[in-house]
Formats: sequence, structure tokens, C-alpha cells
Amino acid sequence: MPAVSVSTAPIGDAGAAAIDEDHLSRMTLGDRRLEKEVLEIFMRQSGILLDRILRREPATTAAAAHTLLGSARGIGAWRLAEAAVCLEQAAGKAGEEAEIEAAIGALKAATLEATSAIGALLARGLQ
Repeated sequence: MPAVSVSTAPIGDAGAAAIDEDHLSRMTLGDRRLEKEVLEIFMRQSGILLDRILRREPATTAAAAHTLLGSARGIGAWRLAEAAVCLEQAAGKAGEEAEIEAAIGALKAATLEATSAIGALLARGLQ
């Protein structure tokens, strides 16, 4: 059975930006230095959380996905947030290994997309 999708913002079409820069600007009150700092922290944190998820320790998979969900929503990484929701829900189901594996794959792809977009934003100086 497919996971139920929950979001606090519209995901939009597949062509939408990986990072909603308008949302990020609102969350940081337009402070470009704070945007840069938040994105740099997200880059480090997402790597740590993804590593925890890939270890597949049942007690930490859902918790790490939930933490990544909140962080992704904070910067406007809506597809990553959606993937984190799906993994969090799948991880809560005992014995659903195929669903968990698919959710992890989607989360890895969404994380790569978001961190690549962040890298591009940081490289151009958030202008």
C-alpha cells in the first residue's frame, strides 16, 4: 500500500526548484548571511542524517527522517520533505522492507537534488 503524503506547503510540479528561495527568504527574514548559514548547516546535517538512515537501525530511521523533514521544510526543500514523510511512515511499519527500501531510495535522490541546489546557491553567493 502506498504511503500517505503529508506536507505543510504545496509540492508543485516536478519542474519546480529544489529549494523554494522565497520561502527560505521569509524564514530568514531576508537576511542573506543567515540564509547562507542555514543552508550550510542543512548541508552538514543532511549528510549526518542520511548516514543514520542508511545504517538502517530501526530505532533511528524514522527519527532521522522526521528531523530531516523539519529541516527540509524550514528551507523550502519540498520534494525532500515529502520523501522524508514517506520514509518516516514506511519505517513505522514492521516488515515492510520493500516499501522502506523504495522510500530510502527516493530520500537519497531528493537529498542529492536539494544539496546540489544548495551548492549552486552557495556558489553564486545567494544573489
